Amino acid sequence: MSQTITVEGMSCEHCEQTVEDALEGVQGVNSVDVDREAERATVEGDAETADLVEAVDEAGYEASA
Repeated sequence: MSQTITVEGMSCEHCEQTVEDALEGVQGVNSVDVDREAERATVEGDAETADLVEAVDEAGYEASA
């Protein structure tokens, strides 16, 4: 299953990597593609959307489904 969440606050490649690492740490995530210019992250797997949003928020960025 593929999910896309909106991620605000990313300004550089390091930001993208931080968000990617946070999302990869969520149980059920198989792969992640983060695009700071589009302000979104696409996640493959069966993770709960709320868990994805929480992981991004905890990493210091604003996420919404």
